[in-house]
Amino acid sequence: MKVFHIEAFTNTPNLGNPAGVVLSADNLQEDEMLNIAKRVGFNETVFVHQSTVANFKLKYFTPGHEINLCGHATMAAMHCLKSNGLINENPISIETNVGILPIFFEGSSQELIRMQQGNPEFMPFTGSIERLMNAIGLSIHDLDSRYPVIYGSTGTWTVLIPIKKLESFNRMVPNNKEFPNILLENSRASIHPFCLETKYPDSLMHARHFSSPYSGTVEDPVTGTASGVMGAYYLNYIMSGTDSVKFTVEQGQEINRDGRVFVEANRIDQELMEIYISGNAVFVKEIEI
Repeated sequence: MKVFHIEAFTNTPNLGNPAGVVLSADNLQEDEMLNIAKRVGFNETVFVHQSTVANFKLKYFTPGHEINLCGHATMAAMHCLKSNGLINENPISIETNVGILPIFFEGSSQELIRMQQGNPEFMPFTGSIERLMNAIGLSIHDLDSRYPVIYGSTGTWTVLIPIKKLESFNRMVPNNKEFPNILLENSRASIHPFCLETKYPDSLMHARHFSSPYSGTVEDPVTGTASGVMGAYYLNYIMSGTDSVKFTVEQGQEINRDGRVFVEANRIDQELMEIYISGNAVFVKEIEI
């Protein structure tokens, strides 16, 4: 089995977020896809299938289980398909577990990949914020109490934690095995701390992303779905009088995986938002499984 190693949210190999891409996966069973994802060992490996309702169907697996949607693996799959001459249209659509989503190729050489995500959902976090902060190596004093700690999803659930200072991110040490004992409303959610202080002047938010222990990984270097839901979080909780925002999320700097995610969020009505993320990707190598 040939697996393409692609880095997403960067133009530079060995930065950004690595994903495995399997282009012809129609004959693979779910246990086989999970086994391949375990052996590849990245946060996500994406499997490309034929679809009767879209251009392609994508299935996403961590080393521990299937997930409904993954931003960086989608970027990787689109780059891989286009580089191999398997995409000739613009835009295209992909079938996922959260529905059929459009993909656009932008820029002078169509190198920027833009994907729509699912309609954002939020759910209250009612557990101990002090235990939650301790589980990522911080104290309650590092929390930016102006904004809520809350579960959010545009396809994959995560807990969004506002942090006061950028320097706190260098002190973070996740205790992933404790997450399910703290996240009582959704024990399989990941944890996504972020702040409005940034390393680079063109960024609006800085973030890290700590994986659910069920996924078989510890940290996701640069996250697409969590960056997307931060666009909805911004409109709902930071600038609630605003109906549209575009900004850059920086992530991965603490683990030498510098990456950028471009986020766009538009409020359609009280129940509906359109969330888009954009990024680049680059081929690294082929892996034989």
